[in-house]
Amino acid sequence: MPTEVIEQKIYFIRGHKVMLDGDLAKLYGVPTKRLNEQVRRNIKRFPPDFMFQLTADEAKFLRSQNATLKKGRGQHLKYLPYAFTEQGVAMLSSALNSERAIEVNILIMRTFVKLREMIASHKDLVKKLDELEKKYDEQFQVVFEAIRQLMAPPENTNRKIGFK
Repeated sequence: MPTEVIEQKIYFIRGHKVMLDGDLAKLYGVPTKRLNEQVRRNIKRFPPDFMFQLTADEAKFLRSQNATLKKGRGQHLKYLPYAFTEQGVAMLSSALNSERAIEVNILIMRTFVKLREMIASHKDLVKKLDELEKKYDEQFQVVFEAIRQLMAPPENTNRKIGFK
C-alpha cells in the first residue's frame, strides 16, 4: 500500500494530525464497529491525547469536505467518529492483533514520520530564508516576499460550491 493513500487519510483537527476510525478500519480490513469495540475493551490504553470523539460540527464539516454523503439506507453517520493521534494509532496495534493490523500500523507510523520530516525541512527552509534576507539588502526584498508567499499554507476559503 503506497504511503500516499495513508497521507490522504491524515487530517489536522484540534491542532493534531489524526486518522479517523472509519479510515483506520478500512485500512485494517475490519468493520468500524469492531475497531471501536476493541478500543472500548482497552479504553485505559487510549487517554484523551491518544483519541477523542469529533463534535457534530467537526464531523459535518469533514463529510462536506470529502463529499461522502450517499443516498440510501444506512449511509449517514449514526455515531460521531473517533480521531486517533499518532500515539493512538500506535496503541491500536496492541488492541488489534492481526497480521494485517501490524503491517498497516508499520506503514502508518512511517507515514507520520515522513510528514514530520517534511514539516521539519520546511522549518529549516524558513530559517535559511531568514538568514539570507538579513544578509542581502533591499533589492532582493521582492524575491524574498515572493518565496514566502509560495511557502505559506493555502488560506482556508470556505467557498460554497453550486448555484444560488
